[in-house]
Amino acid sequence: MIGRLRGILIEKTAPEILMECHGIGYEVTMPMTSIYALPELNQEAIVYTHFVVREDAQLLYGFANKVERRLFRLLIKVNGVGPKLGLAILSGMSADQFVSCVIHDDLTTIVKIPGVGKKTAERLLIEMRDRLKDWQGDIQTPATDAMPIMSSGDLSFANDNKGDAINALVSLGYTSGQADKAIKAVYQQGMSSEDLIRDALKSMI
Repeated sequence: MIGRLRGILIEKTAPEILMECHGIGYEVTMPMTSIYALPELNQEAIVYTHFVVREDAQLLYGFANKVERRLFRLLIKVNGVGPKLGLAILSGMSADQFVSCVIHDDLTTIVKIPGVGKKTAERLLIEMRDRLKDWQGDIQTPATDAMPIMSSGDLSFANDNKGDAINALVSLGYTSGQADKAIKAVYQQGMSSEDLIRDALKSMI
């Protein structure tokens, strides 16, 4: 099991990054909240990981801290929720925000997440309510070397920021039409891909 990576950040192409650790490059898929927290390229980064082995692939999911990783692991235990949907949830809101939705039975916000219908949202609220009973302590005491969520940073995407932002949203489960509409609604001259993705997600959740 690969539980943690510490190395140099080589590439960021949301929702994936490439980290070099002792000469080995690891491709890691991350929620946007964690990508926002990463340092600039060619800087050292720490990523907490969840390793998934399937018949056709070996996948590595990364998170800025142990809190997000724990929530992801709880989410994928819910019937009908896989890693892709777990990433979509954590890309649209922080761990604290999701926990708040569960505590307040906020079905309206949950169903706005791509891939979450009413039945899945109801199942999430019911199953996660019991699993999050002791969550408050974890939120108040994050890992000491965890990076802050939603901090600014340069995603260093290619020149076509709008196109890269749309591709990132599609990778998270939105349709091309939804992604295009959301990016156009928030776009302003000079915005980075990071800002476009963040504002588009906020407008849809």
